[in-house]
Amino acid sequence: MASFHFSIKKGKKGAAADHAAYIVRTGKYGHKDDLLFSGHGNMPVWAQGDPMSFWRAGDKFERKNGAVYREYEIALPKELNHQQLEEVVFRLIHQMVGGRPYQYAVHAKESSLGRQQNVHIHLMFSDRMDDGIVRDREQTFKRYNAWQPELGGCRKASGGRDRATLRTEVVALREQCASIQNQTLEKYGHAGRVDHRTLKLQGITRAPERHMGAARIQAMAAIHREAFLLSRGQGG
Repeated sequence: MASFHFSIKKGKKGAAADHAAYIVRTGKYGHKDDLLFSGHGNMPVWAQGDPMSFWRAGDKFERKNGAVYREYEIALPKELNHQQLEEVVFRLIHQMVGGRPYQYAVHAKESSLGRQQNVHIHLMFSDRMDDGIVRDREQTFKRYNAWQPELGGCRKASGGRDRATLRTEVVALREQCASIQNQTLEKYGHAGRVDHRTLKLQGITRAPERHMGAARIQAMAAIHREAFLLSRGQGG
């Protein structure tokens, strides 16, 4: 059954390249076997075909307290097959990231019955917007110069907005995310739907569900294995 999970995170200077490696399961994360598919786009000329070089440059040249990336972590309906998931992902990127540089990865664990579970996307993107000015990797991450844009870095999409405005935008993003998933579920004849509203607004009194990350899935699997062994008199 489809369920809604949408979180927004940001990564400080020095964390972007490692996080990119984590989501696409490369380097020290290459042993993980839950990657379904991944991709990237809207990279500047100097990072075409090599998104890791973009994140490394951000880690090096972004100002000290600046965020190199933001990330949407979104649960995806497990009812959808691979092609349908790709359709949802590309719509999410187009409508929620637009022209900003991004990299994404879709993860899912396969159950013992061969079914996908905990399907979710890590959609990692830069707030730096392309304005058509050609910049090298260092200048891209400099502070934006409103008077002479060609002398500064790319402007950040999140700049200059107060908390109330940002909060309203987050609510709109959650609604947009749910709408994209529900339209796809309906298109392919699935009965399940997701709801972006809080349980309180839905009139539901149960505790909220927890999104099961990799560590929690492994812990739950260990518990189930132990219970199985105990049931057969093989435990402890």
